[in-house]
Amino acid sequence: MSGSGIPGGATLLAGAFLFGACMGSFFNVLIHRLPRGESIVRPGSRCPSCGRPIPPWENIPLLSFFFLGGRCNGCGGRISLRYPGVEALTGAGYAIFTGLDGVGIPLLRDLVFFSFLVPITSIDIDHRIIPDELSIVGLAAGLLLSFLPGGDWKGSLIGAVLGGGVLYGTAAAYEKITGREGMGGGDVKLIAMIGAFLGWKGALLTIFWGSILGVAGGLFAMRKGKEGLKTAIPFGPYLCAAALIARFLGEAFWSFST
Repeated sequence: MSGSGIPGGATLLAGAFLFGACMGSFFNVLIHRLPRGESIVRPGSRCPSCGRPIPPWENIPLLSFFFLGGRCNGCGGRISLRYPGVEALTGAGYAIFTGLDGVGIPLLRDLVFFSFLVPITSIDIDHRIIPDELSIVGLAAGLLLSFLPGGDWKGSLIGAVLGGGVLYGTAAAYEKITGREGMGGGDVKLIAMIGAFLGWKGALLTIFWGSILGVAGGLFAMRKGKEGLKTAIPFGPYLCAAALIARFLGEAFWSFST
């Protein structure tokens, strides 16, 4: 028991959630600025509607949104629910990984991995792009972290090459057959990044589940839209969701299949 009477494990998880929420606030900056080619350093946080600088006391993760009633304190413009949503999602993800991994190098790998998936998902949903600043840097991070104790640099390298290669080959074949681009280069770089973190088994499982999720999402989008088979959907979010499935259930899947 800690001095405050809260179990040490609960304190650790609470700390992980708070740290994750703070990181989520930074991810919101990436999500807003990277697609626009803006600096993520300067200027400081500003209202997207009126450009008013946001003081620190109005930029507290999660709490500020509720204290301000979801509106800018200057112009009164609505603050997108995405901002507290990303903060809450990141906090929850950090807490879950901390609970599963405990403190150590595996936790570091998982948190870094998750930290790339969150902004990539949001940006691809909003803009249909996956910035190289995230996918390429994430790929490098996955490869470098594989050299730490407990890592497998060979498996990481094979996962990156195989994952990216399979998706690139699939995209090229689709384009040759249909004459239309099926997926962008950003998706190929994303799966290469995922393979660097999860290895070749994780990369293949991500492609498998990502395809299933993508088909389901595509059918839903076509049902709601008017473009039929020409309906464009971002594949990155499905790959990111599938990567988490592969991370949590990958070992069980491969054990069951063998």
